[in-house]
Amino acid sequence: MLQAQDKAEYKFGKITAADFNLSADKFDSGANALIIADIGTAKFEGNNKGYFTLIFTRFMRVKIINKNGFDIGSREISLYHNNDGDYDKLYSLKASTFNLENGVISETKLDDKSVFTQKYNNNIDDKKFTVPALKEGSIFDIEYTVKSPFDSRLMPWSFQGEYPRLWSEYTVTIPPPLHYVMRLQGDGHFDISESKDANIVYIVRESNGTSSDDTYTIDGPSTYKRWVKKNVPAIHEEPFTTTIDNYYSRMTFQLKYIQWSTQGEMHDQNSTWNARAKTLMENANFGQALSNDNNWMTDVLKEILQGSNTEDEKTYKIYCYIRDNFSAVDKPGYNKNDLYARNSLKDVFKKKEGNVADINLLLVAMLRKAEIKADPVILSTRDNGIADPSYPLLDEYNYVICEAHPGDKWITLDASEPYNGYGQLPVSCYNGWGHVINEELPVPILLTADSLRETSLTNVIIVNDEKGKPSGGYTNVLGKSESNNTRKEIISSSLKDYQKKIQKDLGSDYTIENFSVDSLKKCDFPLTIHYDFDLKSLSSGDILYFNPMLDDGYKTNPFKSMNRLYPVEIPFKIDETYMLTMDIPAGYQVDEIPKSVRVAYNEDEGMFEYLIQKGQNNLQMRVHLKLDKAFFPVDEYSTLRDFFAYVVKKENEQIVFKKIR
Repeated sequence: MLQAQDKAEYKFGKITAADFNLSADKFDSGANALIIADIGTAKFEGNNKGYFTLIFTRFMRVKIINKNGFDIGSREISLYHNNDGDYDKLYSLKASTFNLENGVISETKLDDKSVFTQKYNNNIDDKKFTVPALKEGSIFDIEYTVKSPFDSRLMPWSFQGEYPRLWSEYTVTIPPPLHYVMRLQGDGHFDISESKDANIVYIVRESNGTSSDDTYTIDGPSTYKRWVKKNVPAIHEEPFTTTIDNYYSRMTFQLKYIQWSTQGEMHDQNSTWNARAKTLMENANFGQALSNDNNWMTDVLKEILQGSNTEDEKTYKIYCYIRDNFSAVDKPGYNKNDLYARNSLKDVFKKKEGNVADINLLLVAMLRKAEIKADPVILSTRDNGIADPSYPLLDEYNYVICEAHPGDKWITLDASEPYNGYGQLPVSCYNGWGHVINEELPVPILLTADSLRETSLTNVIIVNDEKGKPSGGYTNVLGKSESNNTRKEIISSSLKDYQKKIQKDLGSDYTIENFSVDSLKKCDFPLTIHYDFDLKSLSSGDILYFNPMLDDGYKTNPFKSMNRLYPVEIPFKIDETYMLTMDIPAGYQVDEIPKSVRVAYNEDEGMFEYLIQKGQNNLQMRVHLKLDKAFFPVDEYSTLRDFFAYVVKKENEQIVFKKIR
């Protein structure tokens, strides 16, 4: 571990034999790789276009602990370009792997031919490479510089991640005209935090069309900031986490305004939602198409809306038409989830495909053409991280849906998901604040997991036939989210394959027949699964052990870790009911039966109920698990873990039947 020091003394390729003795054991015994140093610097220089060029340099040194850490050697550098011919440029990329063999250090350099370019989308290309000759115990260095003409590309910096870091440092130097909002996420403690004025002179040149350029000198106090974290532990992803990125210590930047002199005019850079919404609505890849006449839609809508009388009926038909006839696609250089459209609305209509923004902006446009008020809404999905609603940092958003106002109500729609019911969004969209985008009244919209309730009902009946042979019927009405997921699974394979999966899960003691699924293609309704079954295990033996939950219920505790460093984020509130009516097997009597219990979670925030009673010839049971919230802070983790431990224990208790002598 690094001791108190103010500067990291690292230079590319300066490796000694002693460096290979560094181990993660004393720091993080579970680490597969150890980041010895990760150092970034961002600064500006004057350019010949009358502005500034951003220069970002990164140095990284990593020790591979075992083969499971090889993934950290696969790297990518994202480079942005716009439609005006301006682009980020990668300079001086170098990477080397160092291995110690028989006391001798060998160096293997990255071959330039091993660096390749992959298109991410229309504006971003990724430079990808893998550091060579990695082995257990290897150390590798990477260093590169990116020069960018875009002031918006002041790079974010993560001080923490999936690997421990001994030294993580970021330094930015910002010229006096540029003013950024800096947002810190996660742990706000730094071992070193410096902020001061720096006297730097910037020479800016601008061509005026004559033989000589105009030259300007910009001086004054630049803003210098430096942050260092030492011995930063890794954070590992646990179940029920939206994205672990939400909890890394991280710094992001957004240009707020430009002011060329202390007395000069402040040029706002979309620092308010009103300004940002206006810019988005004027963007050719977002809102511009919504303001067009779109007369080509007239005949299409006439056919779709035939027989519709109310605005709600019209909204429903337009939504279903797009949902059922258009596909959101992933393909090379084309990201399915994107904030911006990649095609014209007419091309999307012709091809019947696009990204999520293409499809949902088409939905907005067709609703507006049908004279129904509708606006796009931008949000950040659960796997993308939480967006801060207080400031329009567009880099935090990655998804577009539609908000429609048929009549006197409003409804959120996502036509890019093929099995969404009307008014239903994918659970990934419920991640906090999104924002309605229009020029009149752009307003925030709250979509939280606590507003969703996943309700499921299972009913099992087991009877003895005239020969005393037990058989049963199983019916499961799924919740909305599980209905969607199951529809996808069945339609992508087959009903027969899904039946085989259930048979496998139940095991050889059960034989399934008369398998059916209701509402498979009726997305507005919950999916219902039904089958009959024979029970082999309840027909012979002096003592019979039977789990009345069949294959339902919790087999293991979903919260395995003893401790947790960040909240539990279940995607919805849980409401699960299981009911069983069962004939006592012919020739047997009940020897042992689980006790009935009722347990509250935090008094009124949830409950678990396990009620069972024995009649003269049968058993009846009702199990109800309910959680009235989806977000559980860190200090509730042990309580939640103990609650589910009790649920698992109870749901795995068995009934014991004893043969009558």
